[in-house]
Amino acid sequence: MASPAEHRATAIRWMEEVWNNRCDELVAEMMHPEAIGHIEGGQIRGHAAFLEFGNALIGAMPDLRVHIDGSLAEDDCVALRWRVTGTHSGDGLGIAPRNTPVEFRGVSWLRFEDGRLAEGWDCWNQGALMTRLQAAALA
Repeated sequence: MASPAEHRATAIRWMEEVWNNRCDELVAEMMHPEAIGHIEGGQIRGHAAFLEFGNALIGAMPDLRVHIDGSLAEDDCVALRWRVTGTHSGDGLGIAPRNTPVEFRGVSWLRFEDGRLAEGWDCWNQGALMTRLQAAALA
């Protein structure tokens, strides 16, 4: 059984390798096959749904970077406080790109099972981001 410190290291590796380095092949290795992600507006289940969601976000902001601002680990859970920076220069969100710089903050609560991500709750204001991007597209 993995320790809280090992879960923390895996969570940080997930953000760095999967999000920042775009290593899609690591999703199957690091995420439980039946993982559930509780995100703004619904849930995603499994590897394919996560990749679809992630690729849409990266498609909209190809230079997206996740910066970890803090972390806590206890038992089988890790909480990450993060900040995302990028430029809305792609069509991944269905809004015409205007090369608008974006930055938003959020928190992820991740639960691990057998050393892999099994469930996650992401809290960030996706509505505010979409409103800001829509306003820039109309300008």
